[in-house]
Amino acid sequence: MLSAAQHAHKAAQAVAPAKFEVLTPEQAVEIDAITGQIIPTDDTPGARQAGVVYFIDRALKTFASGQKEAFADGLAQVQAKTKELFPPVQKFSAASPEQQIAVLKALENTPVFGLFRFATVIGFFCDPARGGNRSEVGWKLIGFDSSHVFQPPFGYYDKDYPGWQPNPADASKK
Repeated sequence: MLSAAQHAHKAAQAVAPAKFEVLTPEQAVEIDAITGQIIPTDDTPGARQAGVVYFIDRALKTFASGQKEAFADGLAQVQAKTKELFPPVQKFSAASPEQQIAVLKALENTPVFGLFRFATVIGFFCDPARGGNRSEVGWKLIGFDSSHVFQPPFGYYDKDYPGWQPNPADASKK
């Protein structure tokens, strides 16, 4: 039974959410393009394969809800820099990979780049239950073995753990 539950949990994590909860589809495309340049796909998986955009969406829905405006402003700055450097290009996601890199290099020492870089790295290496690190690609990249996930210990030595009940068999041993 436990094996089946673990398999179902892993399968659920491998599938991208059907819709975004905070980001618009247009914002998601742009953020996916930005994060895809910060941790690109080469001979190893990148931010896109890790589903970093889904982590960012979930973060903006939960613990980082106060950052919604910062991400919206950041996207506006990236779009403005894209139009400034490459006037015919209207969106970062529509720029060539070389143009995208040039835009991000122009913003590299700004708070907006720091915001996107931080969210990308966290989304790439986070617990998959948080929406990123799909199929544990970030963990596999650094050799992290997730099979040793913490669970409370068993037996008498965990009596201070909430919900602990003495084992009736232990009472007969005294």
